[in-house]
Amino acid sequence: MTRETVVYVHGLWSSRADSLLLRRRLEHEFQFDVRVFHYPTVSSSMIEVTGRLNQFIEALRPQSLHLVGHSLGGLVIYRFLERFPDQPPGRVVFLGTPAVECQAAVGVSRMRWGASILGKCVAEELLVERERRWTSPRALGIIAGTRSFGMGQLFARLQGESDGTIAVSETRLPGATDHITVRASHMGMLLSPRVAREIGTFLRGGHFALSRPGSARVSSARSS
Repeated sequence: MTRETVVYVHGLWSSRADSLLLRRRLEHEFQFDVRVFHYPTVSSSMIEVTGRLNQFIEALRPQSLHLVGHSLGGLVIYRFLERFPDQPPGRVVFLGTPAVECQAAVGVSRMRWGASILGKCVAEELLVERERRWTSPRALGIIAGTRSFGMGQLFARLQGESDGTIAVSETRLPGATDHITVRASHMGMLLSPRVAREIGTFLRGGHFALSRPGSARVSSARSS
């Protein structure tokens, strides 16, 4: 039987290695065929990145296509599906992806060296207020972290619960199918068995396990 394809898109300053545990769990526990799309997070524009992602997926020729994006990777997927909507069937999960102006990124950009290290994609997508809405027919699940451990707190006063880099309020995107929180930091989500299970569950059925009737409250969910 052909395994369903999952394309993972990493975030700013990240590499293939960051998602190794997450990918292995999705492959072993859910039998997905997980591929990593790697791109220059600082030097490339969003137009360039989404074009490369389209070429990457065309080369795979998947019968079904799920997309998982961490942080900036979620916005790459958002723009990719706007530009190239005609894709094989599948679902989407965002992990700690800011849907509005990102306060941590704005804080970094105010530093003398900030703009150069954040790069073109962040400048285009996260340094100005935007009104985004999920209009793709694909189901979108969003996972936000509530363990405040991350560099973002050094550059901005994050409002409410956060994963240390992105506030939970920044991850909410109108039109999304499901939204949960887990007790994990921004990068810790990639190491969390709970997050991996929730991703796999959503990609299989269109809803997170923590959202089902009788499940634990999502705000108190732990990452283990």
